[in-house]
Amino acid sequence: MNLESPKINVGKSPEDVCAFLADIKNFESLMPENISKFEVLSEDTFIFALKGMPEIVLKKKEVIPPNKIVLGAAGGKLDFSLVGHINQVDDNSSEVQLSFSGDFNPMMAMMIKSPITKFIETLATNIPSSI
Repeated sequence: MNLESPKINVGKSPEDVCAFLADIKNFESLMPENISKFEVLSEDTFIFALKGMPEIVLKKKEVIPPNKIVLGAAGGKLDFSLVGHINQVDDNSSEVQLSFSGDFNPMMAMMIKSPITKFIETLATNIPSSI
């Protein structure tokens, strides 16, 4: 299953956006309002939960400054990744798009497609106001 957020314009350089996303503590400010838990476990791992959903542990897997950051599942039964793609528009602005990919059975994919789509859209749309 592959999902993408809309492309969001950010009034910061790709380097600034990448540095912001590479610091996992900053993901707390990007979370939806219905978050019930957010905890930094280490410098590259955090756990979060949305109301009515199981806890998810995300780990920073790769950072390719200033254009890409990859987060992935840290253990658990589901294997997925969340990738931030950062492209320069001009000297002081960037375009950010989040993409989610995971290998799920058809029943699971059907159940999580809508909540995951909303989730990555919320993360992306919160980036400009959080940096």
